[in-house]
Amino acid sequence: MTDRQSPSAEELNAHRGALAERMGIEILEATTDRIVARMPVEGNTQPYGLLHGGASVVLAETLGSIGSAVHAHSLGKIAVGLDINATHHRAARSGWVTGTAIPVTLGGSVACYEVTITDDEGRRTCTSRITCILRDLPPGA
Repeated sequence: MTDRQSPSAEELNAHRGALAERMGIEILEATTDRIVARMPVEGNTQPYGLLHGGASVVLAETLGSIGSAVHAHSLGKIAVGLDINATHHRAARSGWVTGTAIPVTLGGSVACYEVTITDDEGRRTCTSRITCILRDLPPGA
């Protein structure tokens, strides 16, 4: 393991990517052991006015990818998404949802995170698992 410094939440928000920015995802905390972000329900709903399940998956993939990237960075590698799944437990109609990603496994070639998403009352709305493969840095990176 190298002593590469992890990026701060502020740095990650500044480089979160167009989709996360468009969806209003805000990184609140980011370490290899825990990544937390929130996303507004408004603007991310399906026609019935409920939070779109795909929006929950975008939040989960964002969190798991960040955690995997922080871990990969510590190894001098990059992380690339391999698999994601999600179970939607209840609807969110307003306010914010908060996602928390915790590592399931952090290896030399694979990183896996479980992501729980809760509403403003702390009720679980979605559970997701994301697995990323860790690859060597491409030439010139």
